[in-house]
Amino acid sequence: MKKQSKRYQEAAQRIDRSKSYEPMEAVQLVKQNASASFDETVELHLRTASDPRQTEQTVRGVVVLPHGLGRKIRVLAFAAGEAAIIARQAGADHVGDDDLVQRIEGGWLDFDVAVATPDLMGRIGRLGRILGRRGLMPNPRTGTVVRPEDLSRTIEEAKKGRVEFRTDRTALIHTPIGKATFSELQLLENLTTMVATVARQRPSGVKGQFIRSAYLTSTMGPSVKLDLLAVLSLEVE
Repeated sequence: MKKQSKRYQEAAQRIDRSKSYEPMEAVQLVKQNASASFDETVELHLRTASDPRQTEQTVRGVVVLPHGLGRKIRVLAFAAGEAAIIARQAGADHVGDDDLVQRIEGGWLDFDVAVATPDLMGRIGRLGRILGRRGLMPNPRTGTVVRPEDLSRTIEEAKKGRVEFRTDRTALIHTPIGKATFSELQLLENLTTMVATVARQRPSGVKGQFIRSAYLTSTMGPSVKLDLLAVLSLEVE
């Protein structure tokens, strides 16, 4: 078993493992414990009651966080003709069609979000084996396959902090909600928006409480258990 660093052990001592923390108190603890030499990402981990063996209970969606993610998002747009002009004007970092397909097949993956217009999906379908497992494949369900008239808005949202989320094979959702250098209020508002969005994606087949537990952590810090009732009571302003 890997030995934890002295810094991690000191941070862990500040957390009462038998306690569930109010959202603001948890945010304060996570910020205090994020003492690495870089700006750590603050992450939210939700355990859901969905059954990952049933396709119809897969939970996935997108959310635009009110304060973004605190980092530059590199957007790639599969677009041609007039749609390519729109994508460039909206600020996409890479725009193209077959040329981008060839670059990606050659191993190039220097982007964070990929969007596409419907007419190009036939050409980029073979990239599914490369982009799919990295969560980068454009998909209508996550709003990344859009008509040219919606391309500008989608790219601008991605730049601001548009986050995709989905349950993994253990019914967990792991998602970033900002940086440790964000203010407490910024992190709390991002947390509130994320939880509210996930809750709205509840599959109809799930019985009882949908979100079963919630934890907040930073890249190098220990996790903090959230008071679930308090988290679910948060309201988006």
